[in-house]
Amino acid sequence: MAKAQFHKNQRVYVKPVGTWALIEHVVPHWAKGIQEPIRIHYDVGLGREFAAEELLNEEPLGENGQNGNGEHWRVVRARNKWQPAEDCARHPVPGTYPVVVTGDAEWGGWRVPGAEYDLDPAKVEMQARLIAIAPKLAAFAGGLVDWARKSGEDMPNELVELAHNAQDILAHVKGQ
Repeated sequence: MAKAQFHKNQRVYVKPVGTWALIEHVVPHWAKGIQEPIRIHYDVGLGREFAAEELLNEEPLGENGQNGNGEHWRVVRARNKWQPAEDCARHPVPGTYPVVVTGDAEWGGWRVPGAEYDLDPAKVEMQARLIAIAPKLAAFAGGLVDWARKSGEDMPNELVELAHNAQDILAHVKGQ
């Protein structure tokens, strides 16, 4: 039996179309004599119903919808305007490229030139995920440094070295 993977008014990326949309209706398909739907499709207002495999969730955010230090960084997909989806079938999500949005609006942030993305899509996808998670990594490093300061000399040497490295990385990020 089928279970709904998305809900009404949820923002999803529609892979075949290469755009973001809101789910307008969850459409269960029933069979006579069966208590649960046999499959579920989603109406996103684009002219036809889509299966769950054709849709992608937005990347989940942490507590309160934020990453790390209260930042709203996330990876979204932008439409690839320089190549049709058929010409870039080897890309992870053909017809799109990742954009790291670093503010509340859906624009702004980090993008990569199309030619660079086409050279190594897997590398750029990894870079986008790394940039989007950077606030959480910085918060983790800061927590490690704070914990090391409070622990004093009760720490193993390897952990002391990690805390020093985290402190150096945070100083570099802050421009100190």
